[in-house]
Amino acid sequence: METEGLRDFYRAYQPRLVGVISLLTGSRAEAEDIVQEAFVRLVPRWQKVSRYDSPEAWVRLVAVRLAANRHRDGNRFRQLFHRLPAEQVADPADGYTGDLEQALAGLPMPTRQAVVLHYVCDLSVAQVADALGIAEGTVKSRLSRARDTLSASLLLRSDDHA
Repeated sequence: METEGLRDFYRAYQPRLVGVISLLTGSRAEAEDIVQEAFVRLVPRWQKVSRYDSPEAWVRLVAVRLAANRHRDGNRFRQLFHRLPAEQVADPADGYTGDLEQALAGLPMPTRQAVVLHYVCDLSVAQVADALGIAEGTVKSRLSRARDTLSASLLLRSDDHA
């Protein structure tokens, strides 16, 4: 039955997708919302998407785009209210955020997308370019800048812990 296949697919891939999107958003709670929304969008398309070579890639792409949209919308909201004092309150649902997650959170969203898709999801440069709708050279450039930034950031953090 089609519904059972969708349930099995959800059980198999939802946890991994939440982990990937958490790296993009910096918030497990937000990642869970985004992945849930991506799966909701999958439901009416399941018959078609289930026949793809990689249905997971379809859901991941939807989730990555939703994360980017939320990030962009959040930036617009912050710009509108930039005069309000910012409160640095940690999200208790997130728990501990490690050095790598904090370093990734410091990258611009387009760069973070390339890094997570390439290094975490193990997509090739060509696949990342296709998923994000950008040139392969742009992906390579983003990955190069990210490696430099992450190296410097992680070195500083390791010095802080020494």
